[in-house]
Amino acid sequence: MNAQDHENHGNGAQVSTGTTGEAPEAAAIPELVIISGMSGAGRSTAAKCLEDLGWFVVDNLPPALIPTMVDLGARSQGNVARIAVVVDVRGRRFFDNLRESLADLAAKNVKRRVLFLEASDDALVRRFESVRRPHPLQGDGRIVDGIDAERDLLRELRGDADLVIDTSSLNVHELRAKMDAQFAGDEEPELRATVMSFGYKYGLPVDADLVVDCRFLPNPHWVPELRPFTGLNEEVSGYVFNQPGAKEFLDRYTELLQLIAAGYRREGKRYVTIAVGCTGGKHRSVAMSEKLAARLAAESVETVVVHRDMGRE
Repeated sequence: MNAQDHENHGNGAQVSTGTTGEAPEAAAIPELVIISGMSGAGRSTAAKCLEDLGWFVVDNLPPALIPTMVDLGARSQGNVARIAVVVDVRGRRFFDNLRESLADLAAKNVKRRVLFLEASDDALVRRFESVRRPHPLQGDGRIVDGIDAERDLLRELRGDADLVIDTSSLNVHELRAKMDAQFAGDEEPELRATVMSFGYKYGLPVDADLVVDCRFLPNPHWVPELRPFTGLNEEVSGYVFNQPGAKEFLDRYTELLQLIAAGYRREGKRYVTIAVGCTGGKHRSVAMSEKLAARLAAESVETVVVHRDMGRE
């Protein structure tokens, strides 16, 4: 991951309608992903990954032209079935048109998703400093001034995003793995879940939709024979789930997630990140995340498990 988030993607300027007359009556409407987020958070890497997966990628397209791009794809006789558009602050003169374009797409029943790339201020500053490039919004100020201005500009879009990926601690390969997990499938599942264990002492995951606190359970850290192991170890997991309230919590939270998942499906939300925390992200949260992910998978929710802080101690 670096701050060079402004590369163009070669196929983005070479769209062909595939027809010289009117579009066929049964023209297939392309699937659309809108990629946005913080400069330096990995938009170009995400776009390149989709390009490698066969998506038609357009970089820095003014939002007002997104419906036109989709119309062209529909007229391509199936040659452009999936379109990814990168929207960022370089097009800030047009950014106010994005909401209007999204409404237009909804009226046309376009299947669209908004992917938002996020990162911490510290991570973004390091990336810009490593490539010695200014932030596009910093002007005569500091890099952090540009980051603050961009966060303000993108706050509403982040809140409306279907999927938020925090790249603060991800390298390029890890981000590509996340993109593959979310977009490589031939058929789009009803709901995808990422269950992420974390340690509170390292901070809350900024891309979490739901946060679960496991610190009400006794900490295996204080059991000498269990301390060196993680929640992936059967003895540690057994210790955690033999504690009063552990199994009951798992059962009831699974029931709550079933209710939430049904609501997400009704609202068209396809992605959810569930963060499960304990003090260090090594024992209790890891064990609970594994069990919770298994429960979700049994409910036909496509689930990925990520242990963010395991191994950091």
